[in-house]
Parts: sequence; C-alpha cells; structure tokens
Amino acid sequence: MPDDGARVARFVSGGFLSNRIRRIAWLAGVDLQPGWPRDGEWIAAWGHDGASARRAEAISGRTGAPILRIEDAWLRSLHPGRTSRLRGGEAPLGLTIDRDGAHYDARQPSSLERLLATHPFDDGDLIARTRQAMEEWARSGVTKYAATRTDLVAPEPGYVLVVDQTRGDASIRLGGASEATFREMLAVAREENPGARILIKSHPETVAGHRPGHYTQADATHNATLETRSIPPATLLSGAIRVYTVSSQIGFEAILHDHRPVTFGQPFYAGWGLDDDRMPLDRRTRKLTRTQLFAGALVLYPHWYNPHRDRLCDPVDVIRILQARARAWREDTPGWSAPGMRLWKRAPLRRFLSGRVVFRDDPKRQRLVWGTGATTADVGKDAGSAALLPRPSSGSAHASAPAGSVRIEDGFLRSRGLGADLIPPLSLVLDRQGLYLDPTRRSDLEDAIIRAAGLPPEALGRARALRTAIAAARLSKYNLPGAVPDLPDDRIILVPGQVADDASVRLGTSDVRDNAGLLRAARTAHPEAFLVYKPHPDVEAGLREGAIDAADADLVAHEADPIALIEKAHEVWTMTSLLGFEALLRGRRVVTLGAPFYAGWGLNDDRGAIPARRRVVRPSLDALVQAVMIDYPRYFDPVIGTACPPEVIVHRLAHGPFVAPGRINRLLAKAQGVLASQARIWR
Repeated sequence: MPDDGARVARFVSGGFLSNRIRRIAWLAGVDLQPGWPRDGEWIAAWGHDGASARRAEAISGRTGAPILRIEDAWLRSLHPGRTSRLRGGEAPLGLTIDRDGAHYDARQPSSLERLLATHPFDDGDLIARTRQAMEEWARSGVTKYAATRTDLVAPEPGYVLVVDQTRGDASIRLGGASEATFREMLAVAREENPGARILIKSHPETVAGHRPGHYTQADATHNATLETRSIPPATLLSGAIRVYTVSSQIGFEAILHDHRPVTFGQPFYAGWGLDDDRMPLDRRTRKLTRTQLFAGALVLYPHWYNPHRDRLCDPVDVIRILQARARAWREDTPGWSAPGMRLWKRAPLRRFLSGRVVFRDDPKRQRLVWGTGATTADVGKDAGSAALLPRPSSGSAHASAPAGSVRIEDGFLRSRGLGADLIPPLSLVLDRQGLYLDPTRRSDLEDAIIRAAGLPPEALGRARALRTAIAAARLSKYNLPGAVPDLPDDRIILVPGQVADDASVRLGTSDVRDNAGLLRAARTAHPEAFLVYKPHPDVEAGLREGAIDAADADLVAHEADPIALIEKAHEVWTMTSLLGFEALLRGRRVVTLGAPFYAGWGLNDDRGAIPARRRVVRPSLDALVQAVMIDYPRYFDPVIGTACPPEVIVHRLAHGPFVAPGRINRLLAKAQGVLASQARIWR
C-alpha cells in the first residue's frame, strides 16, 4: 500500500469478515473495518461484480470515499473460491489491493498498469527474486486453483489451445470483450491454423458446476475437443503450438511458459510486447521483457501470505506451499486403508493424510503398510497390549506386505523427540515401489535421485538453500538435546550405533551386520584415531535392542548431541545410519559398510554391497538433497494442520512453536515403556 494511501478501509460486505483477508490486508498496510467511511478513509470492494462491489460503489457515490479494489492473487488455493466455501472455507494465499481500479478493468489504468508502465526494473535483487519465482512456478505446475491431476494422460502435443472463461466474468466485460468475442476467437483460431487440432480448455468453475462457460460439447466439432479434465495448465501449455485467450490468467501463464498468446481482450498482461494483441490499448506503449512483466505482476503488485509464518512473503513461498498441498490432495483424495495400524499412530496419521484414511480393510482405497511389511502383532489388532509394544522395523515377525501396498515410514526431519516416545512425525515418506531403507528393491527415492541428477544447476538452488538452513539450524532426524563431550584434537572417527533389528541393517548389510562389527572395522582401519561411539537414542532409551560394550571405542558418547559430534568428527563410519547422510550434508567424509539410501551415488567411500542400478548416474550433493529432502517426503505442519514444504518444518524445528503430544499419547508412551520392559524380561 502506498505511503499516501488511507490506512483505514471500511467495508459493508460480510465477505471481508474473513480473518485471513483482514490479516493479509493488515500486513499490507490496510486496516479493514466494518462501517461507513469517515473523512479520509476508503471503502473496500471485492472486485467489480456482486453485491460487495455494488454496495461499495453506491457508498462511494454518496460519500466521495475512494474505492479500494481487493481481489484474489494469481495463486489462490487448491479449489476455486466458490468450491472452497462449500467445503467449509479455504482461505486465499494472496491478495491484490488496488487503489486505482481492478487490474482487469482496462477502462482506466490500475495500480498494476501504472507500475508496469513506470517502474525502472533495475534492481538486481528484484530481478533475481523474480527469476527464481518464475523458474519454480514453471517447474511446479501449480496454478491459481492448484487441485489438478498429474496422473491423467495429456493430449497428444501439437494442438491449438483455446481458453474458455466463465460467463459474466468481470474481466471479460471490463476488458473490452463480450460473449461474442469467444465465438470470434474460436473461428479465428480455426482460420489461422487450418487443419490443426483445437483443444478448448474449460474453466474449473464450469467443470465444478458453479458457473457456465462459453463453450460446450456442441463446439467440439471440426477437429476441436473440449478438455474438461483437471490437467495442469502447465501440461496443456507444454503441448500447445499456439494459445488463444480473451483475458484468462492462463494467458499470463502462457507467457511464463514461453508462449506469445493471442489475446482478444485487454488483460493486464496484454500490450507490453509479449502477446499477439488483437484489441490493443493505445496507452500501453512500453515494451517489457518477460522478467520485467513478472517482476511487476508477480513480485511487486500482489501481497503474498505465508500462513505457517503469519507474515507476508515472496511468491516463491506460496508456490511451494501450494505445491505441497496439491501433492497431498492428489495422493490422499482416493483414500487410504491402514488395517492394524498402531493405536497411537492413528490420530496423527489421519491428520497427516487429509483425514482420508480408515483403519480397516477397504479394497476401494490404497492400502498402507508401515515399514517393510506388516508384523504379526499389527495384523488384525485394534486394541490390547500387543498393539502398544514398540514396533520393530523388521525381523522374523514380518510378513510380506500385500501386493500393491504403499509403504509408509518416518521422514528424515521427523520431530523433536523419538517415535518410540510416541512423538508424531512432521514428515513421512510414502513409497509405491519399495522403501528407502530397503536396497534389495527399487524405490521411489532412487527414481527421484535419478531425476534430480538430470536437473540443471540453477534448478538446484532450493536444495542448496535447504541444506544450508538445515546445517545452520543444526537439525537432525529427532533433534534431541544432548551433551557435548570434551574431545581431543586427534583425528576423530564417529561411529553411530544402530538398532539391532532395524530393517536397513537387516536388508542393507552383508559382511558387517552389527554395531560391534562396525566398531571393529573402524578400529582396524584407523588404529591411531580417536573413535567415538554414539549409541542409537532408541537403544539408550531402553526401547530397542542394540547395546554393546564398545570396547574398541575411545569414548562412548551417551546421550550426546549427534550434530556436535559430526561437527567435531573428521570422518563417519556407519552401516546404514541416517547419521551418515547428516554428516554428508555437513561436508564430512562418510564410509558406509552397508547400502543406505545415500550410498552408491559416488558421494561416499562405499564399501558395502551396492545395487548396480545405483551406479547409472552420479548426482551432486545438491541433487541428492533435492530428491531426499524435497521430492520424496511429505511434510505436515501440526500448528495450522496442513501439508507444507520442508522449509516450514526446518523453521518449526529451529524456532517452534511445537504441538505437544496429547494426554492420551503420553499415557500410551508410559504404557509402552512398561510393556517393553516386561517383554525383555519374558524373553
């Protein structure tokens, strides 16, 4: 909001009672208050259509109060606003607040048009931020309403894309067009592209039944097809040879994807030399580059909001938030079936999976299996003491998972506290092929690493920044407090212990298969070094097997801070421990005697039996981080109860706030400890 603008804007529409809208406006410098405008105050209107705009215009006419036009920004939410209201409300992630007029009202210059016409765009930081946002938006595939499906077969490339809009949309009328313009546009598209296939894209609100569009199946003639499926616009644009639009936002996205859209109306992005303008505005004479257009329209003009941090943000944050939410929507909408899931895991898992999981057999849903398979203690048990015992990650009790099951496990930035203490996870992985801790079969993670290895360096900037943030915040999987032992100035070798029956040990080791053997191997290789043995926290807590006397170690670092040990170490020796990956993130040399997920890619000294399929590519460390920390896991913010990107979890773990386990979980944790002790006595 400009410095000379009014701070208070009155409203008489119930739509402005939304806490989110008022919060974004407040952060943007506008205090939205109900009531009649006083001298020097504005009257707020939602766009140009509907009762809100009509009432605001009437009040403006009577009082002389200037109108402040407020609208959703280009990236709103999963679903259209009308659908969101029907689903109980889905607040926008950004607003445009314009004191001159709506950005789509071409009758007079809006604040956006003035900005595009006059801003020098000579700030290097602004241009760098813009390019990052453009690159991430283009790669992410998100759009204004991000609930699109990536599993649908895209149309055969080589078509002309004609974009429909909803009837009565204000951007049509105020952009100098009409319903007749859509008839003309389709006819011109056929005339200018003789013999070409025409793909007519319906608007999401038309498909949802909220508002009619301009095209129907009756228009799907003469080599034209009506596309009503929720395919991402980025996918449709990638297969298009030409794009025709009146004033749709897809025209703006077409410019993002290197198209020169043919525009039959006067949208905000038309007339700057980046479109084929069929209804030019004489006052728009400046020629902009793509980056300049997006610097003004995407970075400077909207007010983007990060609900996880409750603050205004760059568009790249909103892109990542929508990307995480869209992924969760796609994966969870078909529903999950998790029979026999631990009692304490059910409530957190239900929240994590968008509420779309049942804990019984349901053949219509995707079946979930925890870890590498289902244990005999889990199958068919919904209650009783056996369901409270610590779950082994693997072992003789495991049965093979049912065919077609999706395996689920904790992610790599899990929590502040142990899973064995019933602390819910902030990240999970869902793998349709195998699981990251099982090298005996291909996993979704391996595929993600191979894909990331093919990315150009500029596409890995996010991974570099994430790796830096994790190291700076000194984060690990469990983020437990710990002592920092006094260590000599000698060459220090860190040897992390593991749980004896851990699946990654059972499935990913050959010659060295236990903690004692690992420690002996490290001592044999480094007889003069100072060996520090770090027992696994689950073992130290008495919840899992794996304790040894560690006679070959110079120091047993009980309850020590693992990150402090990594920072002091010159080298880390491990079988398959995640601590090896955490050391790799921090630039330490890592020797693996097993086949953990990060081994075999040319980044460690790998001495175990590595699957040959991993030697196909040689990813950089940043590419590995892209796959392991961004592409493979899902993250969930329990503070606001939604899926989120990894950057949110890094901030939560570093700064809080945290959601404490509930009273029932604390009682279950105590019961689990008692039962685990009894189980060891019985054995």
